[in-house]
Amino acid sequence: MSDTRRRKLARLLVEYSTQVRPGDWVGILGNFGSLPILRDIYEAVVDAGGFPSLFVEDEQMQRYLLRNANDHQMQWIDPRMRLYVDEADVYIRALAQENTRAMTGIDAERLQLQQAAQREILQTRLQRSSRGEFRWVGTLYPTQASAQEANMSFEEYEDFVYRACFCDQEDPAGQWRQLSAMQQHKVDYLAGKQHIQLNGPNIELELSIDGRRFINSDGKRNMPSGEIFTGPVENSVNGWVRFTYPAIVSGRAVSGIELTFAEGKVTEASAEMNEDLLHAQLNTDDGARYLGEFAIGTNFGIDRFTGSVLYDEKIGGTVHMAIGMGYPETGSRNTSAVHWDMICDMRTDSAITVDGELFYENGAFTI
Repeated sequence: MSDTRRRKLARLLVEYSTQVRPGDWVGILGNFGSLPILRDIYEAVVDAGGFPSLFVEDEQMQRYLLRNANDHQMQWIDPRMRLYVDEADVYIRALAQENTRAMTGIDAERLQLQQAAQREILQTRLQRSSRGEFRWVGTLYPTQASAQEANMSFEEYEDFVYRACFCDQEDPAGQWRQLSAMQQHKVDYLAGKQHIQLNGPNIELELSIDGRRFINSDGKRNMPSGEIFTGPVENSVNGWVRFTYPAIVSGRAVSGIELTFAEGKVTEASAEMNEDLLHAQLNTDDGARYLGEFAIGTNFGIDRFTGSVLYDEKIGGTVHMAIGMGYPETGSRNTSAVHWDMICDMRTDSAITVDGELFYENGAFTI
């Protein structure tokens, strides 16, 4: 059963998400734990006429680098990766979490140093993507570690993952097209709007979307997906938010995050756990204190927190925001080495108004 669903997911990534064509240079990125699905993706790319390049990383090697490399080594960028992001057509990433706390013992400043060095790669990838030159998608392959993090048995977690991707159904791509049509209706409504207000027990926030574009995230970038997102006007965000769930970065969970914004900038920040990591992220560069993304989750097949942001940010009835790098296709001008998503539940006594009109209430669209 799981093999059939896994092959459906691989074909979905190649044929629907990135639409690999004959002659495309396709990067397949993963780790040793995700080899079963990497093989399926490789076969699907070959069958589609693409040219596959395989990039495999290892958690233990990464930890050794972070603990023992000097600053120059930490800031080095593999020239193969620079060539790849400059010239390739497609990026498909499928990772398997073998230890969800693998980086817990790594100093936050070391993580920040490496992240800052990769800023060039991230910017190139996003800019080429915004110009339609680079198609990409990322997913997570289910593992025992991920199941444990989500408080599920492995079998339950596999069911959850494949259900969230519609790979438990006969025509996964058809289901994604249906979700896409619903989301496009919301995106069309938001076109040309200017002001968003969010109110609820965890949030009192306002932001401008004047001149910005909402994107219909329908499984073409993340799998699973199910969100609409934009990049707020950088200096427009004002107010306060308490994020409902822990935010994960490099395998470390930062819980109880509260942020206060004034004229777009994070002016106050606190966390109940791993506050040092929160401040390290905010201090990475100037852009890390501004929002690069505001989004509404729409995937009601994802009905619980799992500790994996790929799933959690899509939870139906939530919003999420990312400090740092914005997506150029939204009109965002914020640049940073950071892009860190944080999730706020809007399912109880909460509302979103757009230009004064009720748009969303208690986790459901009203328009």
